Amino acid sequence: MKKDLVSAPKMQGDATEKFFYFFMGLRKGEIRRRVAKLQAEFPDQSPEQLARRLIRAQIPLSVLGGALLHVPMFVPGIGSALKAVGLAGGAAVILRMHLFLVLEIATLFGRDIDERARLREMLAVVAASGLASGSTLTPEAVSLKPYLGLIAGGVGVTLMSQVLGEAAIRYYRDGPVANPTLDITEPAAAG
Repeated sequence: MKKDLVSAPKMQGDATEKFFYFFMGLRKGEIRRRVAKLQAEFPDQSPEQLARRLIRAQIPLSVLGGALLHVPMFVPGIGSALKAVGLAGGAAVILRMHLFLVLEIATLFGRDIDERARLREMLAVVAASGLASGSTLTPEAVSLKPYLGLIAGGVGVTLMSQVLGEAAIRYYRDGPVANPTLDITEPAAAG
């Protein structure tokens, strides 16, 4: 009897896994645990409803994270380098928050977050998070009051979280299934 394997999904490489684990703090086991807990807590809700629940839960974190990005601009006497370090640290936290959100939504829709297909999606999240983090610099760049950076940061990051969340829902709900199953077939017995 011959067994034919139909293409198995390509998994992310070890180096990629280590990068996201150590540098981005991405804990896939934690993502799976949180999604399982949410599904157990609200068993009658669809993946889309649960995803929107995750997006709403992220709003206060987004406002806080976006506002905190601008805090180094208020500290008098620290140099531009220290301000940049503060901004980079805040941006990394926001990036991690967005990566978790998108991967939680992927998990809700039955996608395997270990597949290589998630890398392209995570790179899109990195780009969007960078844009959201940069929104805190807008008031300073156009010589407006410094406190407007707090508002711009909170609003920018919150909007980006909602846009990313809604885009992830549409993508994982309507997009191609990125998790094909293994199809092991045996030829029919002659006779």
